Amino acid sequence: MLRSLLILTVVLTTAVPAAAQIYSWRDADGKLVLSNRPRSDHGRESTYEVHGASAFRATTPATVARRSAPFEAAIVEHAQRHGVAVDLVRAVIQVESAFNPRAVSGKGAMGLMQLMPATASELGVTNPFDPDQNIGGGVKYLKQLLDRYDQKVELALAAYNAGMGNVEKYGAVPPFKETRNYVDKITKAAPVPPATALYKWIEIIDGRPVTKISNKPPASGSFQIVGRR
Repeated sequence: MLRSLLILTVVLTTAVPAAAQIYSWRDADGKLVLSNRPRSDHGRESTYEVHGASAFRATTPATVARRSAPFEAAIVEHAQRHGVAVDLVRAVIQVESAFNPRAVSGKGAMGLMQLMPATASELGVTNPFDPDQNIGGGVKYLKQLLDRYDQKVELALAAYNAGMGNVEKYGAVPPFKETRNYVDKITKAAPVPPATALYKWIEIIDGRPVTKISNKPPASGSFQIVGRR
């Protein structure tokens, strides 16, 4: 069974000790990723040993990286500008449109981050099929939702998918299968930092860079998660 799962994705061969420690998780496409190293983002994963193995084949999430590459500069720029995690923006785009800038849903949502016409207009997006405009508007909207729901990523994502009215009606992620699957896919691809995460960023004060560390992310700008309390 392990062998059949390994051939589903791009693989590379890595030499390991006789008892190989293997880590597994799902990428944004839902494909199984196997590696001899744990996830760098500390997301959810499974781990187990393979005894008597001189080598094994470990996968990398190459598909997502390849699809996101043409838009990576815009993703990073807008994510940092609004203080939203780059991985979260990338995961939203993957689930919304699979990185197709011409995507149109049955309900009329458009582009990479699937903006509805009224939402695009409110965000100042004049051409929702322009990748830079679409990502800029989508990240701005996602930031508004994160602020509205006190940085609770699951609620912000639920509102992005099902609307703020439904989130406020239920006071939680609405009990819709589509919305719950949507939130689950994105948070697996870009795991939600725990409430005890420590954030680090740089502020310019009196013309000098000052390092700030807090248990809450900055209101704007880029940041790093540097530890947990």
